[in-house]
Amino acid sequence: MKICLSCSKRFKSCEWVCPICGFVPKKIDGLLAFAPELDGMCEAFPVESFQDLFDAEARNFWFCSRNRLIIWCLKNYFPNVLRFLEIGCGTGFVLTGIEKMFPNVSLSGSEIHLKGLDYAAKRLKKAFLFQMDARRIPFDEEFDLIGTFDVLEHVQEDEAVLSQIFQALRSGGGIVLTVPQHRFLWSPSDAYARHVRRYTAPELKAKVERAGFRVKRMTSFVCFLLPFMLMSRLWQKLSRASYNVVDELRISGPFNSVLEKVLDVERSLIRRGVNFPVGGSLLLVAEKP
Repeated sequence: MKICLSCSKRFKSCEWVCPICGFVPKKIDGLLAFAPELDGMCEAFPVESFQDLFDAEARNFWFCSRNRLIIWCLKNYFPNVLRFLEIGCGTGFVLTGIEKMFPNVSLSGSEIHLKGLDYAAKRLKKAFLFQMDARRIPFDEEFDLIGTFDVLEHVQEDEAVLSQIFQALRSGGGIVLTVPQHRFLWSPSDAYARHVRRYTAPELKAKVERAGFRVKRMTSFVCFLLPFMLMSRLWQKLSRASYNVVDELRISGPFNSVLEKVLDVERSLIRRGVNFPVGGSLLLVAEKP
């Protein structure tokens, strides 16, 4: 069901025209824009990084490993999903993997920056893409599953986003999310990415449950590489050189392959039920009762 962002009327229609007040969201470059005033104005993410991400994601061990973990979660916990929304889809890298593995699922992707959607449109064949403020989701009980991957840490009002996600899900629907973990890992890379926080596991679980969800699974990941992350973050803090995100994304081929294989082993243990207590990131799976 759709929600008019002007008068809050719920309505069912194939078109985005409110039957009460006649409100129609703007279209920019052929894409619906539900919060056009925030495009280019929101400072939650460095827009100039979209090109770097688009160039590096498919070859970077962290993005590829996270994609495999996300896809496994969807298969394992929500095998019957029909309608999926990714909030903060960026350049569409996650959605591309989901599109390949779930060809019959109706996919939607939202992003606050239209520039990100320009890149996502190059990758995706059939996903419905639109610009949106995650604090005001224009849907009510619309989706079976919503994913948000390394997005909540960019938003000051993260609990408002979780409440909106709860509203947009059908009863029995689910949420899969990932966030960066451990405050002691805070570094120039977090500042560059404009993170508001790095989470603790109890903090994330409490916020998700306050929104109304029932947590099904939570584990750290990037656990085996935590010592490497600690050394990298310490070097960033001690080095006088300015932080360059491209250097972090473009890891050399052999080293990148080794890191990816380490995370392959870690993911195989997660699939077998191991929940890691520490790691660079957190994975959480929950459902709407």
